[in-house]
Amino acid sequence: MPPEMRQRLSALREKLLHLHKTLLDDERAVYERTFGRIKTNGDFFRLVVGDQWFAWLRQVSALIVRIDELLESKEENTGAAAHKVIIYTRSLLTPTEEGDGFGRSYFVAIQREPRVVLAHAEIRRLLG
Repeated sequence: MPPEMRQRLSALREKLLHLHKTLLDDERAVYERTFGRIKTNGDFFRLVVGDQWFAWLRQVSALIVRIDELLESKEENTGAAAHKVIIYTRSLLTPTEEGDGFGRSYFVAIQREPRVVLAHAEIRRLLG
């Protein structure tokens, strides 16, 4: 992978981690307003991994894992795969008022939480 692509993917990974954390914090607040306080971080972790409420966020988690795999890969032809990840990221992080998938949940989070808007803008700026 060319060094500039590696640098871009590393920066994207960091910004996605920030966005993911911001989305988790926001979803936790909404969840707790709906169902009551989550008592421990372990309880929260179990919800994030297994509860349908947080399922939409697993796509961001999987994307971060994919970037990690590319950054750790020793194969020379990972440039094309990295480019596909960037295209996928642009597509995934497209909020929409329609439907009930990731785009809809992401749209709601952007409308609700200014920190999500800022994290989203940073990624869009990086992606061009």
